[in-house]
Amino acid sequence: MKIHPTAIVDSKAELHESVEVGAYTIIEKDVVIGEGTVIETGARIFAGTKLGKFNKVHHGAVIGVGPQDLGFDPSTPSKTIIGDNNTFKEYSNIHKGTKVDSPTIIGNRNYVMGNAHVGHDCILGDDNILTHGLVLAGHVTVGNKAFISGLVAVHQFCFVGDYAMIAGCSKVVQDVPPFATADGNPCTIIGLNTVGLKRGGFSPETRSAIKNAYKVIYHSGLNYRTALDQLEKESGHPPEVLQIIKFFRNSDRGVMNHR
Repeated sequence: MKIHPTAIVDSKAELHESVEVGAYTIIEKDVVIGEGTVIETGARIFAGTKLGKFNKVHHGAVIGVGPQDLGFDPSTPSKTIIGDNNTFKEYSNIHKGTKVDSPTIIGNRNYVMGNAHVGHDCILGDDNILTHGLVLAGHVTVGNKAFISGLVAVHQFCFVGDYAMIAGCSKVVQDVPPFATADGNPCTIIGLNTVGLKRGGFSPETRSAIKNAYKVIYHSGLNYRTALDQLEKESGHPPEVLQIIKFFRNSDRGVMNHR
């Protein structure tokens, strides 16, 4: 185990023998860090954090710090649970959950760029890219392979669907549906994430079905409920269209409108 002599590692932290810890980093008690993970200089890993394998925590990043919630009891042993192969760039900060049974959860292969903020009780899936200076408020859920651009602010309890793309400086106050591109202040849908769908290997037929589903939802003149009913009456939908219908049905805050 390569631990710089200036680093402070609590005796109750569990680090795999292959973990590397840089200068002036602090790792608190009740932290678990898996194989191949590298913690660079000046980072801080707070109590209750579990990091999986082959993560990279860059200079000054803060993982598992207490939530910015005025009602939070600091004695609550809440958690931050992080999977494998994630990257946390310089000065990114991840806040732990507010309750014992509601940890902040980050999946695998996410790339969190510099100064990005992931608030308490957030849930991130896999392969998401969170760019410089974005802010996810508490209780935000992000699916898989989403791309959230710089300086975006996402309101608490919002959902961001799979393969969604949010343009820079956007203000997100409602749910962002899967496979769509959103932009603006307040944010609205401006079209499909066509580049992401092509890069994701979706067939032309599937991309066409997704486009048609959104045409029915947004451009048929029907309200959302009636449009979803109409889509559900049709047969032969690919799983992606069923996913869109389910996303709209399950939305609590409401799904944002089309520009």
